[in-house]
Amino acid sequence: VQLQASGGGLVQAGGSLRLSCAASGRTFNNYRLAWFRQAPGKEREFVAYITWNVGSTIYADSVKGRFTISKDNTKKTWYLQMNSLKPDDTAVYYCAAGTSGLYDRSTGYRYWGQGTLVTVSS
Repeated sequence: VQLQASGGGLVQAGGSLRLSCAASGRTFNNYRLAWFRQAPGKEREFVAYITWNVGSTIYADSVKGRFTISKDNTKKTWYLQMNSLKPDDTAVYYCAAGTSGLYDRSTGYRYWGQGTLVTVSS
């Protein structure tokens, strides 16, 4: 299984970006498809997830109302639409897929993408 994250870049505060995570190698029945992020000098933190089968979503409080996670099962791809970006959103964003464990912990995910850098300037 390979996950390929893309879509990062430099954006001004208040702007938007859309991240994509393209998966190959298997389908993800019963998986959580997630985004995490890691800012410089900080721990990796949960951002959002969506379930492959039903499309249920959960967001971190810090991104609620600004970020939207979605998926396209036919393309085996999930997305993170990020609006009203803030400098605090600057981080490397990782996509991940997993089935067990705590949804907001890295240990709950088996497969990881390589990360894509998002930089928000003030």
